[in-house]
Amino acid sequence: MSETHAPAPQTVLPPDPAVRRRERADAHRVKNTERGPIFPATVPWLAVVVFVVISIGGAWLVALPLWTSGEGLMHPLFTLIALAMMYTPALATLVVVLWVRRPANIPRYLGLTPMRPAGRTWLFIAIGAVGFWVLAYASMLLGQAMGLIRLDLSGVSAITATIEATGGQAAAMDVSVIVAVNLATLPLITIVNSVAAFGEEIGWRGWLLPSLRPLGTMPALLISGVIWGVWHAPLILLGYNYQRTDLAGVGFMVVFCVLVGILIGWLRLRSASVWPAVIAHGALNTAVSAFLIFVDVRDLPAGPWGSLLGWPGWILLALAAVVLLVTGQFRKQPEPGLTLAEAAQRAPGAPGAPGEHTAPHGRA
Repeated sequence: MSETHAPAPQTVLPPDPAVRRRERADAHRVKNTERGPIFPATVPWLAVVVFVVISIGGAWLVALPLWTSGEGLMHPLFTLIALAMMYTPALATLVVVLWVRRPANIPRYLGLTPMRPAGRTWLFIAIGAVGFWVLAYASMLLGQAMGLIRLDLSGVSAITATIEATGGQAAAMDVSVIVAVNLATLPLITIVNSVAAFGEEIGWRGWLLPSLRPLGTMPALLISGVIWGVWHAPLILLGYNYQRTDLAGVGFMVVFCVLVGILIGWLRLRSASVWPAVIAHGALNTAVSAFLIFVDVRDLPAGPWGSLLGWPGWILLALAAVVLLVTGQFRKQPEPGLTLAEAAQRAPGAPGAPGEHTAPHGRA
């Protein structure tokens, strides 16, 4: 009788990480092209007009109670109204992507997905958050150097005055602990504020910026920034931010939004994700108010001109934008789900990848 032998056990090797990365990259290339180019080759002007009308018209509609009541910024529901206003760009985005100009892949067009490469996405989320915290604080230091604001970094007299105004005893409280808690909670408050900022960023940098990108990177950043600034008019004309109720206040806000929009827009384009822009916007809103604790009590209530909203902020924001421009950062705009190197490795003769089909968006 012949003997039967069991087959020799085979050694199963773990998958090669490089092979897995290539497979994931190939999968994302397919998703970027299977239904046609993700980003438009020309500006969808009808969709842009509809988006702007809904965003700005919706903002005025939501803010109407502030005007009709005569209470303006003192309206008891001001915070809730401002929050609702922040979601009018999200509503406009929903309308245009579903009924006006439907993208080949809505989540990828808006930068909602993919998070891959995760390292890049998280890196630019961190840059957006920390960068705007630093810019806000540095703007106040520069504002003091320019004589536009007085700071009290050691005595933090603003906190002492606030405690006493609410009936507390400043001597019985450790002011340094309050400062430490305020700074330690910056990340948490930034995340909370980012929930509101999402309503804006899904519109401004999620949909509008990519839609204008066929005009060229810088024109798209500038135009989207102007629209963003004008959108604030219902609040600015009531004295919000710049304490003016005329068109000059709106003009100041437009300048600010253009400068900030260049940096937040760069985060969006450089990461191929809207999430760094969302967090950066949340960090901006957090830091501008959080650092008011360092203002000298003699300068309270603090005006905008010694902060990120005013001349010091404009100078630092412009310098940051120049650095990005000189270092070629605006030319580095990866495809969704791919690193710059992976995008360059596509097969010879393959059609141009989404976002790379026009000369103004050259890649590193």
